[in-house]
Amino acid sequence: MKNDTANPTGSFKDRVVSVALTKARELGFKVAACASTGNLANSVAAHSARAGMVSVVFIPKDLERAKVVSTAVYGGHVVAVEGTYDDVNRLCAELASEHPAWAFVNVNLRTYYAEGSKTLAFEVAEQLGWQAPDHVVVPVASGSQLTKVARGFRELYEVGLLEEEPHVRISGAQAAGCAPVATAFAEGADAIRPVRPDTIAKSLAIGDPADGWYALHEVRSSGGAFAVASDDEIVRAIRLLARTEGVFAETAGGVTIAALAKLAAEGVIRQDERVVVYVTGHGLKTVEALVSLRPTATIAPSLDAFEAAVDVDGDLHRGDR
Repeated sequence: MKNDTANPTGSFKDRVVSVALTKARELGFKVAACASTGNLANSVAAHSARAGMVSVVFIPKDLERAKVVSTAVYGGHVVAVEGTYDDVNRLCAELASEHPAWAFVNVNLRTYYAEGSKTLAFEVAEQLGWQAPDHVVVPVASGSQLTKVARGFRELYEVGLLEEEPHVRISGAQAAGCAPVATAFAEGADAIRPVRPDTIAKSLAIGDPADGWYALHEVRSSGGAFAVASDDEIVRAIRLLARTEGVFAETAGGVTIAALAKLAAEGVIRQDERVVVYVTGHGLKTVEALVSLRPTATIAPSLDAFEAAVDVDGDLHRGDR
């Protein structure tokens, strides 16, 4: 597992924003902006504060509360828009043309911004002793991350940091409530039909993915596949990862872990493959998905009350963790 929950703002977006704002400062921009499903807003606001830049981030109004708070705390402008991410993105495309002095990291600086995702491939190869994995499972929202991960492994070989040419199978993960790329893959289609998102995985809720066609091509050409996860499967996967690996993933991570399990069960992932799954954001950002979780027990402050309510020995006998 490539765990990006421990990055400065708790998601992989710190990678892309680091590259984009470094370039923005080099080019003389003073204002940093973005359209975001949450994680990018967190990162742009935080990195802008550290860089001494003004930030203006645009988000759907129904975003998770934690993502709103962990963006607003950095002191920039947070603008909630009535509509989906795709509505937000269209607005930002218009604003970028009206405010050419603003650095919209995923609009007018997208070519630099997208390069940051290649570090997800670079670091995995380094951590595997300068070898590429056989198979990776990547969450898909706009599709940019998946395409850059695939390209990252190829570029390491081109510059001589991988001795053997990599043949990494690339598989994608989408939420069932927003799966336009996975649907095109399943139907054998080249055109990706936009959808209106309806999923708890809000960070993947892009109904009209800008790089969807490229992600589709990478998966097909590499021999990978797509899998989708329902909201219930997402929650179960979050809990599975937490109790087996001690990693608390956001809903996008639940999508990827659920997809990994499906791909393994279907035989797409083979037993002889070295597989890396990308977990790209921290679960504290999306606690609403786990509102059913409660304390094991509520007891009086006495030994007898504890012994009557909690069966730790039973857990040990069952092998629970």
